[in-house]
Amino acid sequence: MRDGFAQAPRPSHRLIPSQFPPIGLFETVTRAADLEAVMELVGWTNDRLVADRIRRLPEAEWVYGTPNSSIVMAAFLHVAPGGMRFNGPDLGAWYAADNLKTAAAEVGHHLRRETVARGIATMARTYRSYSANLIGDYLDIRGEQTLRPDVYDGTNYAASQVLGEEVRSSGGAGILYDSVRLRGGVNIVAHRPRNIRDVVQVDHFEITVSAAERRIDVRKLAIRRRQPRGNA
Repeated sequence: MRDGFAQAPRPSHRLIPSQFPPIGLFETVTRAADLEAVMELVGWTNDRLVADRIRRLPEAEWVYGTPNSSIVMAAFLHVAPGGMRFNGPDLGAWYAADNLKTAAAEVGHHLRRETVARGIATMARTYRSYSANLIGDYLDIRGEQTLRPDVYDGTNYAASQVLGEEVRSSGGAGILYDSVRLRGGVNIVAHRPRNIRDVVQVDHFEITVSAAERRIDVRKLAIRRRQPRGNA
C-alpha cells in the first residue's frame, strides 16, 4: 500500500466545550524564554503532566503571541487520560472537521457515550466553534476503511494511536481520514501546532443527545454583545 498525501480542507472547523473557557496565556508572550514563567504564574504548570508535555513538544513548534494561540496549545497540552484516536496520552493534537455538521457528529457521539455512562436520558452541552486553516501535506487515508479496519475501529484506538504517533515522530503534518460518525464527513488531525493558522472563534452551539437515540440536535445560540455605556 503506497501512502498518499493531500492538503486539509480550508477552512476546517473545531468544537470545544464552553465549560473550558479560553485563557489568553500564550497570546501574552513574544519570546519562548518567557513562556514557562507565564505558565507557572497562571498555574498551568501545577499540573505536572502539562509541564512534561510542553517539554515533549519541540520549542520550534510552540505557538504564542498570536490570537487564539492558547486554544491551539491547549489541544496539545491538555490530553484525555487514554489519548484520542490518533494520539496517545503523552501529547495531544488538533482535531477538526471539514464542516460544522461533521464536527457536531463527532462531539455528539462522545456526548452520547457520556450520557449512557452516567445513566441519564438526555444531555445538553454548549460548544464554541473555531475555524482554522491547516497547512501542510496530510497522510490521506480517506476511503481506506477496508484496508485499515483497525485504524477505523469505532471504539478501540490502539492501532490508530500507533499510526498517529508514527506520523508525528516522522515529522508529518497529520492525517486526513473519513469520519466514523458521519457518512461522507472528513476529519483532520494536525500534529504540528505551527501548521494551525488563522484561528478564529465563530459561533456558539448547544448540542443535545439522547441515550436511546442516535439523533443529535444542534442549536445555534444567539450571543448577546455587551453594549458600551453612554455618558451619564
